[in-house]
Amino acid sequence: MSFSISSFSKARACRRAARIPRVNTYDISTDPSRLQLDAIHAYLTRSYWSPGVPREIVARAAANSMCFGIYHGDAQVGFARVITDKATFAYLADVYVLEAHRGQGLSKRLVEHILAHPDLQGLRRFMLATADAHGLYAQFDFKVVASPERMMEIRDPDPYRSGRLA
Repeated sequence: MSFSISSFSKARACRRAARIPRVNTYDISTDPSRLQLDAIHAYLTRSYWSPGVPREIVARAAANSMCFGIYHGDAQVGFARVITDKATFAYLADVYVLEAHRGQGLSKRLVEHILAHPDLQGLRRFMLATADAHGLYAQFDFKVVASPERMMEIRDPDPYRSGRLA
């Protein structure tokens, strides 16, 4: 089973994203020149999924992904990146909204914006991993993997301290 959203949901997300490019007084942008790597690193290094991640790894990950930033004025207050071949597969990662800016629908609008992006249409599979945001992603037709026995991984829960970084 794929994590891709239905055609109906894609069309709905495209219409919403096209209609409202700003969320309240917030902007969502894919402009790499607006990314604030120090702000992104500051959040990711304290997140449950990448504690202690080195800034160089954050910079390399951003450089090799489609990045989406949420901005309030000049300050970056949210982020997500998509690892993708832009043809068949995408993986949503590092999604966050700073605590002080939560409760305004920003994460929902960010996911809508991502799923409506022209380079992310027609994919066979769109995946993500989350410990605590299942309700958010379920609104966009993400589901628990139907056949987890088909999925495999190589996992290092703490590569930043294990000494196995390349």
